[in-house]
Amino acid sequence: MKNSNLSPLCVDLDGTLIATDSLWESILVLLRQNFWLSFLLPIWLLKGKAYFKYKISQYSDLDIATLPYNEQVLDFLNLSKNRKLVLATAANQKIAHAVADHLQIFDEVIASDEQINMIGVNKRDALKDKFGTYSYIGDSSADIPILKAAQEAYLVSPSHSLLTQCPAKKIFATPKPTLKTWIKSLRPHQWVKNTLIFLPLILAHQILDISKLADAMLAFLAFSLIASSGYVINDLLDLAADRTHPTKKNRPFASGKLPIKFGLPIFVILVSLGFFISLLWLNLNFTGMLALYLALTLAYSFYLKKKLVVDVIVLAGLYTHRILAGGLAVSVEVSSWLLAFSMFMFMSLALLKRYVELHHLTSKKKVKNRGYEIGDICMIASMGPTSGYLAVLVFSLYISSDKVTTLYSSPFILWLTCPVLLYWITRIWFLANRKQMLDDPVQFALTDKISWLVVVCTGILISLATVI
Repeated sequence: MKNSNLSPLCVDLDGTLIATDSLWESILVLLRQNFWLSFLLPIWLLKGKAYFKYKISQYSDLDIATLPYNEQVLDFLNLSKNRKLVLATAANQKIAHAVADHLQIFDEVIASDEQINMIGVNKRDALKDKFGTYSYIGDSSADIPILKAAQEAYLVSPSHSLLTQCPAKKIFATPKPTLKTWIKSLRPHQWVKNTLIFLPLILAHQILDISKLADAMLAFLAFSLIASSGYVINDLLDLAADRTHPTKKNRPFASGKLPIKFGLPIFVILVSLGFFISLLWLNLNFTGMLALYLALTLAYSFYLKKKLVVDVIVLAGLYTHRILAGGLAVSVEVSSWLLAFSMFMFMSLALLKRYVELHHLTSKKKVKNRGYEIGDICMIASMGPTSGYLAVLVFSLYISSDKVTTLYSSPFILWLTCPVLLYWITRIWFLANRKQMLDDPVQFALTDKISWLVVVCTGILISLATVI
C-alpha cells in the first residue's frame, strides 16, 4: 500500500540507477549494429538533443538486463516501496520504459521524447507540475535545479561542488576509478604478445646489436600503445557480451568502474602516442605496418569477429603481423619458415580461445557477438590441436633445411624442442577440455608455471644449438 502522505521518490537513470550512461551505450550499440548510420549522428544532433536521443534509440537495441545497476540505490528503492517510485530521466522514453519493465519497481516513468530533453529545469518543472512536492536521487551538476527544488535530496557519489550546492539527506558512495582501473583498461598483460616483435632479431642472432635492440624496444612500445587502443574499442563494442561473461564482466568499462565516455579520448591519446613514436624514431615501413594493424583490429572489432572462421584467421594473422612488423622495424628479413610456423601455432591458440568460450556456455547455444554455436565445439576441438601440431611439423622441416646450418652450429639439438612444443600444445588443450583454462590463453600462459618452464627449456635448447 502506497503512503499518500509521502512525496514521490524520483530517481535519475544515468550515473545514478546505473553506473554508466545509456546514451553512450546506445551510440556504441548503433556503431556495432548499424555502423553506416553513425554518419547521420551530426545531422540528428543539429535538430536538438531530444531528437538526437530519439533517433539513436530507434536504431539501437540496448540490452537493458546487462546494464551495471547500482545495487545500493536499488536496495534503497526496494525499501521505499511504500511510496510512489518514479523513474525520472533524460534518457529517451524507449530506454526508460525498458528499464522500468525490467526492474518492475516503478509506478511511473518521466523521460525525454522526440521534442523535449527531460534534463535540468525541464525535468524540475515536469516533476513540480505533476507532483507538486517530490524527493529526488541524482548524481550530476545537471540535477542541481531538480535537487534544489526537491523536498528531500539524495546524491550518488557527488562531487564536492554538487554536495556544497545541494546538501543531501543520504549519500550513496560508489568507488571512484583509481590509477589501477585506468591502467587495467589498457590490458597491459596483453602486451606480452608484442614481444613477438623481438623474435626476428633474436632468431637472426642480432639481439646484441644495441642500435637494433633500441629500435625493437621502441617498436614494442609503439605497438603496445596501438594494441591497447584496439582493446579499448573492442571493450566498448562488447559491453553487453562482456557483462554476461564470468570474468570479462569485471573489465573497467563493462563493470561501470570507468565511465565509457572516457573510452574515445583514451583511444585517441593511445593512437597519437603510438604513431608519434613510430614516425619520430622508426622507419616508414614499420609505421605502415602499425597503421595496417590498427585498421585490421578495428575491422575485427566492428565486423570480422562475428564471422565464422574468419575471426580466428584474423587473430592468427595479427600475431604473425607482429613478427613481420618487428622484422621491418630492425631491418631483418623474416623467413617464410617463421611465418608458416607462427600462422599455424597462433591459429591453434585462436581456436582454443573460441573453444573455451563454447565450453563454458551453460544455458545459451551461441557465444554472444560471435559466429559459433555449441554444436561447433567438436570441430574446433579437432582443428585446434591439429593446427598446433602442424606448426611443430613446420619447425621440424625447418631443422632439416639448408638455411638452419647458417645460423646454428648444432641444429640436431633443435629436435629436442619438438617434443617440448608437442607436450605444451597437447596439455593446454587437455586443460581446456577440463575447463581449467581461462578464456584468454595468453593470460593463462602468464600465470602457468609449466608454460614458463616450456619457454625456458626452448630458450636453452636454441642457445645450445647456437653455441655448441
